[in-house]
Amino acid sequence: MPDPCNGAAPELSVIVPVFNESANLRPLVRRLVPALDCVESFEVIFIDDGSSDDTREVLRALNAEDPRLRAISFSRNFGKEIAIAAGVDAALGRGAVIMDADLQHPPEAIGLFVAKWREGYQNVYAVRQSRETDSPARRWFTKKFYHIFSAFGEIDLPEGAGDFRLLDRVVLDALKGLRERARFSKGLYAWIGFKSVGVPFEVAERHSGESKFSYGKLTRFAFDGIVSFTTVPLKVWTYIGTAIAAFALVNAVYYVLEVFIWGVTVPGFASLIVSIMFFAGVQLISLGVLGEYIGRVFAEVKGRPLYVVAERIGAAAGAQAEADDE
Repeated sequence: MPDPCNGAAPELSVIVPVFNESANLRPLVRRLVPALDCVESFEVIFIDDGSSDDTREVLRALNAEDPRLRAISFSRNFGKEIAIAAGVDAALGRGAVIMDADLQHPPEAIGLFVAKWREGYQNVYAVRQSRETDSPARRWFTKKFYHIFSAFGEIDLPEGAGDFRLLDRVVLDALKGLRERARFSKGLYAWIGFKSVGVPFEVAERHSGESKFSYGKLTRFAFDGIVSFTTVPLKVWTYIGTAIAAFALVNAVYYVLEVFIWGVTVPGFASLIVSIMFFAGVQLISLGVLGEYIGRVFAEVKGRPLYVVAERIGAAAGAQAEADDE
């Protein structure tokens, strides 16, 4: 079997973002390594997203036991989307699987991905058959997000598809060219295109720990996705402004007629205050939406790197560091 540690590119890379997942790493490896018997050779790249527990120590131990298991540790927490980008940058395989470390993504499904990959599909994504593991509120918000994205997004986003997928080398190379900071990977997978197919799977319960995504983070993530793939939030204020201007014109005509027909009346104080507050709110909301887009432009213009690596664990670390420097 070719060994990527000795310079030969593996057939498949597995990218696993981790953040405080030390309790899940060994159970994952016990199931993942046997599941990768379906390929000639492999590497597993753990992206430690600034964990504060002993995740890095466990990763060092795993690499000492099996050199095919290597890791990249960030200097701080940059977020899962950036961790995925780092894994794509580091992957050496002719294809790469992206999966979570909590065993909600069953490693045994990789065999199905590989079978579709060998049929010629370049983007093989897992499709959730149910969301029973999510709370009712989270299921409702997820459904609404897909509806909004479908209505306003510039691309079609397969409902139920997430990060759990296999990407061919041509897709990985295309993703490496997308260096935007506010990343919405699900949208990027769909935007780049290529021959794609979905594979159904059932989401399991977390093996250990709790989800790192609070409702606040999920809301922000959903907003990032919409803003990254549509300019409708900017355009809508043109229509709102036009409607308000038309309403104001109609009111002006009414007040003129009121003067000539019924005489001058004194407007009420309450209606004046309500009107001022309403239009001030509209203006502040429109400025806020504009600020979201300007903030993203500002982040891109600064040109900072997507992430900062604190440590590379395992073989090929030196070669990858040199490649990053170039």
